[in-house]
Amino acid sequence: MRRPTLGIAAVLLAAGCHAAPPRDPTPRSRVERRAFGTTAAGEAVDRYTITNARGTAATVTTYGATLTELWVPDRDRRRADVVLGFDRLDDYVASGYYMGATLGRVANRIAGAHFTLDGRDYALAANRPPHHLHGGARGFDKRVWRARPVDHGVAFSYTSADGEEGYPGTLDVTVAYTLGDDDALRLDYTATADRATPVNLTNHSFFNLAGAGSATVLDHVLTLHASRYTPVDAALIPTGALAAVAGTPLDFARPHRIGERIGAYDGATNGYDHNFVIDSADGTLRLAARVEEPASGRAMEVWTTEPGVQLFTGNRFDGSLTGVGGIVLQRHAGFSLETQHFPDAIHHSEFPSIVLRPGETFRSTTIYRFSVAPGPASSTRTTPRSSRGSRGSRGSR
Repeated sequence: MRRPTLGIAAVLLAAGCHAAPPRDPTPRSRVERRAFGTTAAGEAVDRYTITNARGTAATVTTYGATLTELWVPDRDRRRADVVLGFDRLDDYVASGYYMGATLGRVANRIAGAHFTLDGRDYALAANRPPHHLHGGARGFDKRVWRARPVDHGVAFSYTSADGEEGYPGTLDVTVAYTLGDDDALRLDYTATADRATPVNLTNHSFFNLAGAGSATVLDHVLTLHASRYTPVDAALIPTGALAAVAGTPLDFARPHRIGERIGAYDGATNGYDHNFVIDSADGTLRLAARVEEPASGRAMEVWTTEPGVQLFTGNRFDGSLTGVGGIVLQRHAGFSLETQHFPDAIHHSEFPSIVLRPGETFRSTTIYRFSVAPGPASSTRTTPRSSRGSRGSRGSR
């Protein structure tokens, strides 16, 4: 059954202090638009806040189709913002941390910043020399997207020109953020191209379920439904192998504190920065991960149609970065679970393909479902109501 279309309240306000959205005396789903600033090129940037009937709220900006705030309740119904972000547009423009952004045209790494497709060589922006990372120096995270209302949310669209950051073909991409009354934030990606091109889209939010700025995430309890991962070399480029996580600090088949074994990677990645192979991934929605924060009781499930998920534990935060409300971001202040195809897949025929061809449609869905855990390390699984009966795929690839 089609859900009723939301009304859009265009409230042109300057960015305010970092406070919970006001409670509505008559709870209902709604979307509000606010001005967020202007880029150096004169492009107006807006923020959209999606609030469900329970008072859970997500704010997304047209700059980078970036998730800037996500207010969810704890076991005492107290809401907190559980994603890291910034107060000002200028901070997103200057940051190299991809905070909450939509990444593309190809998220993660491409070795040597080049690839060959259909007999032609393509040179990409080497923004992590000598490699290409997260779409280049001006990837999708540094672009202003168009926005339009959809049921229970907002769809953000962008047209990536032929040759942008070195990629072939014009790519039309959309990511729709919708927030159900079951506290499930859903991201639906679609893309089409007029020439063959690699595509791998994801969201790079950093979560802290205790609330942004609440120490580290080392006491969060993580379960990953992944029995294998993709080993990498010293530059974090996959070797092409798929290795078992069993017997390693990467084994989260049973719940473990994120900080329990993270010291095994001191001096290497300085924490977790690994792509996991989701068990039984077949293009339909699968439960990839569950995270619980014992003190607040907040829990987050990650459902996705993607075959992989990158666990990244904010290893580059060093206290030099200031987040919303003046929060100083220390090492491991947040974690990312970036649903994706595998890094450097364009160079590994044994990995699921990321090549999108004319006449095909890239499709991908990820759902972050929030709840309150009845106790520590709960293993309860329920399919998000907003995903029942739906199927996600990458189209006829």
